[in-house]
Formats: sequence, C-alpha cells, structure tokens
Amino acid sequence: MARHPSAFGLAAVLLGTAAGCATPRVDAPVGDVPLMTLAAQGVQLYECRAAAGAAPAWAFVAPEADLFDAGGRRIGRHGAGPSWIHDDGSGFVGTVRTRADAPRPDAIPWLLLAAAPKGPDGAFSGVSSVQRIHTVGGLPPSDGCAAATLGRRVGMAYRADYVLFVPAGSPARAARATVP
Repeated sequence: MARHPSAFGLAAVLLGTAAGCATPRVDAPVGDVPLMTLAAQGVQLYECRAAAGAAPAWAFVAPEADLFDAGGRRIGRHGAGPSWIHDDGSGFVGTVRTRADAPRPDAIPWLLLAAAPKGPDGAFSGVSSVQRIHTVGGLPPSDGCAAATLGRRVGMAYRADYVLFVPAGSPARAARATVP
C-alpha cells in the first residue's frame, strides 16, 4: 500500500525545501541605514526592437509604478531613469550597483542601486542607495516580438519592495525617527 504524506508532513517538506534556498544578496553599502520601505505596483515596459544581425527581441524601456508607504497610501511614482519621485517633489535617480536573480523564476532581478538626488528637499532627500527586493512578475514577454511587431510596446505587471537607505547620522534619518 502506498503511503501518502499528511498535509502537515507535505507542508514541512515544502518549508524545509524553501528554507534551503539561497536568498539573493543585494546588501546596502556599509554605513547606510534604512529610511523607509515602499511597495511598488505597476508595469515594466518593453519594446520589440531589432539589433543588427539579430532576431527581434523585447528590450527593456522603463518602469511605470505607483509607490505606497507602509500604511498603504500612494506617496509617489517610479519611472524612467530609473527615478523615484515623492509627491512632495523630492526624488532621486538610481544607477545599478549589484544585481541578483530573484528567488522566483518568473520575476525580475533584485537590485542594489546608488542614488543621486533630484528635485527639492523633501521625504526622499538624502537617499544614498535603494534595494529592489521581493519582486513578482515584470519579465519581458516570452514571445510576440517579430519583424511585423517592431516598435510595439507592452507593459508587464510587476510588484516589488524598494528599501531606501541614507547614510547613518543623516538629517533625513533623524527627521524620520521623530515622525509619529
């Protein structure tokens, strides 16, 4: 007689397997401390393009996403650059430092980006780096790019968490710590 695992036993096996999986490493630079974590929901835009001597393929264009604070309030946008702009006008532009495959095979990579200020002083002032983690979706389409569809753009739904970092002792960190 075949033995079937109980629901509890199967769950334990699955949890043990998941626990053995390596978590991608996109650590913040030494000396940076978290300022806030934002949830992003939107699309990753891709365009069907042809390169000399290569078959047409989907090329990344830009993200388009809303940013939400820990309370679930929309507080800004994430877009081309890549850029993060708070509703108060403050923001930053990122440059990729480190990339790691997402634990989910159907998700865009986790990233560590250096941040350069953009706009007036505000909630995003002083951000020195940002992590993109916990990604879901956002990969380019697996088909549909051909000579007949060159120039076509598609938006692939994605979600991610963005952890914003500032240097330890930064005025932005001190101001954030005093907000109730």
